[in-house]
Amino acid sequence: MKKAFNLGFLLMLSFSLMSSMCSSDDDDGSPNDNSQQIAQVQNTAQLGTWRITNFNDSGQNETSDFTGYDFSFNSDGSLTATNGSDTLTGTWSVTDDSNSSDDSSSDDDIDFNIFFPVPDTNNFEDLNDDWDIVMTSATRIELIDISGGNGGTDMLTFEKN
Repeated sequence: MKKAFNLGFLLMLSFSLMSSMCSSDDDDGSPNDNSQQIAQVQNTAQLGTWRITNFNDSGQNETSDFTGYDFSFNSDGSLTATNGSDTLTGTWSVTDDSNSSDDSSSDDDIDFNIFFPVPDTNNFEDLNDDWDIVMTSATRIELIDISGGNGGTDMLTFEKN
């Protein structure tokens, strides 16, 4: 009887140890890897020049602030906006947003980051953000940002020239 108890105890212990070693992921076993989607968005953005066809800042249509500007997303991470007489240079990137510090409901989305080193009074400062990607195609990039401060929603759309 004592032998059977010891054997049962050892079996339970073995199963407990084995189950604690198994992964508790409920996905397909592969980690969240957005590198392919990031590369695709980067390649799309780098092809040609783009114009802003919609910029809505918390309900205010401010698209006209960027009329005449062509945007180039360069492979070195630089971003230029030019209207023929005026050129602004900034930076851009597409990154994996694996934290939940933004207002997105998804922890595995990617961010389209834009930064122009301009004063707060410059219209281009409104573009500075880590935008969530709504959709991309060969001719269109739609971005959204939900502000944590005032709860406003900003929409930004680039279309290929």
